[in-house]
Amino acid sequence: MGLDDKIRNAAEEAAGKVKEKAGDATDNEELEAEGQADQMKANVKQAGEKVKDAAKDAFDRD
Repeated sequence: MGLDDKIRNAAEEAAGKVKEKAGDATDNEELEAEGQADQMKANVKQAGEKVKDAAKDAFDRD
């Protein structure tokens, strides 16, 4: 996983948290749900990158 990808995914997750909190504070359920979706999307991307890293490490050991 490249450093750029890690930073980008972390920023996307943080932005999702901000959206979720803003939606909660303003009773805007749509914004809150959008923030949660952004966080989940970032987490899925991070998990995919971790799988790629694990596979790469496994092949590099051979």
